[in-house]
Amino acid sequence: MGARPAGPEERRLFDRALRVARHAYAPYSRFAVGAVVAGASGVVYEGVNVENASYPVGQCAERVALGALVTAGERQLTTVAVAAADGIDLLPCGACLQALAELSAPTVVARFDGRVVALPLGDLLTAPFAHASGAAGRREPAAAGLPPACPSAAAPSPPDPGAAAAEAGREAGELQDTS
Repeated sequence: MGARPAGPEERRLFDRALRVARHAYAPYSRFAVGAVVAGASGVVYEGVNVENASYPVGQCAERVALGALVTAGERQLTTVAVAAADGIDLLPCGACLQALAELSAPTVVARFDGRVVALPLGDLLTAPFAHASGAAGRREPAAAGLPPACPSAAAPSPPDPGAAAAEAGREAGELQDTS
């Protein structure tokens, strides 16, 4: 991995994520996580994990912070810092990495191997799912030298369903004149 020691500003973001983690709602796992994302504007947005008795409904801290960034009208982020309240090693999960890749390819700041490091998102998510529109870090799969994560990701948008049905009917000779 291309991990390097976190710089002073990255360390400040990590410390802020560590502080905000105490606000997490984690009654089931007792695993409190905080995250901060720095938008391209320089504004920093916070998030914490929010658990739910219906497990899949819970939200990770990174995606909560990302939601705050998007709610504020931003679409680009430069850095995401994530920290567990108890200070253990913690990297973003795959779902969070994919959500972050949808908007940019930020630097990820986290505790790894007992030290706070900064590393490119691409080191953790080497082949993000990408739509042909260029979503997922605004990287076209072909431009990045990678195949699309899913064959449908490279397919053109389907035609209008009504037009497709009419064409299918014409081909089958089943289209009746309603005039």
